[in-house]
Amino acid sequence: MGNTIGQMFRVTTFGESHGAALGCIVDGCPAQILLNETDIQRELDRRRPGQSKVTTSRSEKDKVKILSGVFEGKTLGTPIALIVENADFKSEDYEALKDVFRPGHADFTWDMKYGFRDFRGGGRSSGRETIGRVMAGAVAKKILTPVKIEIYAYAIQIGSVCGKNIDLNFIEKNPVRSADPKAAAKMEEVIKNAATEGDSVGGIVEILIKNVPVGLGEPVFDKLNADLAKAIVSIPAVKGIEFGSGFGAAEKKGSEQNDPIMAKNGKFSFGKNDAGGILGGISTGQDIIMRVAVKAPSSIAKTQKTACKSGKAIELKISGRHDPCIIPRFIPVAESMVAIVLANHLLRKT
Repeated sequence: MGNTIGQMFRVTTFGESHGAALGCIVDGCPAQILLNETDIQRELDRRRPGQSKVTTSRSEKDKVKILSGVFEGKTLGTPIALIVENADFKSEDYEALKDVFRPGHADFTWDMKYGFRDFRGGGRSSGRETIGRVMAGAVAKKILTPVKIEIYAYAIQIGSVCGKNIDLNFIEKNPVRSADPKAAAKMEEVIKNAATEGDSVGGIVEILIKNVPVGLGEPVFDKLNADLAKAIVSIPAVKGIEFGSGFGAAEKKGSEQNDPIMAKNGKFSFGKNDAGGILGGISTGQDIIMRVAVKAPSSIAKTQKTACKSGKAIELKISGRHDPCIIPRFIPVAESMVAIVLANHLLRKT
């Protein structure tokens, strides 16, 4: 299985949704970086369930434990082991689903591939697996801080409601993590309406990375945008990704897409940023801009058509506690995956 990402900064996640614990091993983190449980808990609190009325009511505190790799508040340069113990799981909610393929989930493909699966909350294919990613991302962000790299992810669309304004200071001040103060309330209403109908909703998340130095990226197969794309698409619910002008580039002529390069007193700059901060797989020093399409959560209360392992066709209504929209909790996960990739490339460059 592909449970590891990175070369110099290497992360392996482990654990299942309803298992004893979830966690990660971070190998390659330099020594003497200031790190404590508060640094990691801050990021976990942003993705934990039950934090607002637009997320699942599952009440997990997601308290981190550092098992190794840190001494007296500093990293040792040895593998860092981090875990979160599960507490508020109700496996009985899934007993009736052990032989049923839930529409939109990985039940069918996992069963076809391995002939066996953990049906409790999706096991390893559950979004709860991302706990390990967020913990590793918190460590990665500590590596990025000295070089002043900043990562912001925010909702620019939920359902049919689109945000037009970007206020980075507003992101953590609203439950949907929108960057647009004018659109946030409407986005929240869309999520609540979907939940009332027993349904769910998706949207688009924009990721802005500031203060990226020139030269990150390792062509040809480890291009920075290639690694970022793989990291983001590996997150459950992602259905598409674009950089800079993205799919809009298909409509542009070369004269329109190309970013003019200017020089003054030996310093270079760009006239615009349709490239999204990356050329030839290498960072240009401009802001890196990405947009991610996130699908609506698959677990809904509406009746759906599906089948059992035996081949019998049935109708299914899923009970339990599920997010009507994953975007508010997806955002810290996306930031974490970006941080992991950037930390890896920063260490490769140095």
